[in-house]
Amino acid sequence: MRGMFITFEGGEGCGKSTQSKRLAAALAERGIEVVTTREPGGTRLAELIRSLLKDEREDPPCDRSELLLFLAARAQLVRNVIAPALAAGKWVVSDRFSDSTFAYQGYGRGLPLDVLRLVNDFACEGLKPDLTLLLDVRPEVAASRMRSREAATNTSADRIEQAGDAFHSRLRAGFLEMAAAEPDRIKVIDANGSPDDVWRSVVQACDAVAKEVGLCA
Repeated sequence: MRGMFITFEGGEGCGKSTQSKRLAAALAERGIEVVTTREPGGTRLAELIRSLLKDEREDPPCDRSELLLFLAARAQLVRNVIAPALAAGKWVVSDRFSDSTFAYQGYGRGLPLDVLRLVNDFACEGLKPDLTLLLDVRPEVAASRMRSREAATNTSADRIEQAGDAFHSRLRAGFLEMAAAEPDRIKVIDANGSPDDVWRSVVQACDAVAKEVGLCA
């Protein structure tokens, strides 16, 4: 039996990395074999591409180069990690996938959505998530979390995180528009509360979609 493919999406500071790890651990406790990954990344080549995308030096990628780099990383991840895992009956939990391309490069950067759909489908070989959990957070909450993270890790915001308030407002609106268009797949989670509050909402969303296979039952 093919495994289930679950993705976490959302803007910066939404907490998806924390919740995706927590879900993977909960699935493993129930005896489900889980593969976790992230975008961009998840393979050696994709991680090298990730470093290029975050590069803030004298030659950052233009919008179209950014798109193509993300898609190259995704194609490698799908072919070498996600597709084989699903075919083997494993579940895959990913921190971001193709919805981020539409939100960031489409709604955020303004690249045409019809072109994005075509090239993304090519990169993914037609693969789509079975369930997407969209962690939605208010801009002021996200900004506060980002400042706290930077202070705790002694780091600064990367190139995309520094894109500006208008950019991040557009991508949030884009995520919510996509969720409204695909309510059966994309479940919106209120991510403004504590990690435990968000986790309870994640469990409820998973139960509603996949109770028949024992997900978080």
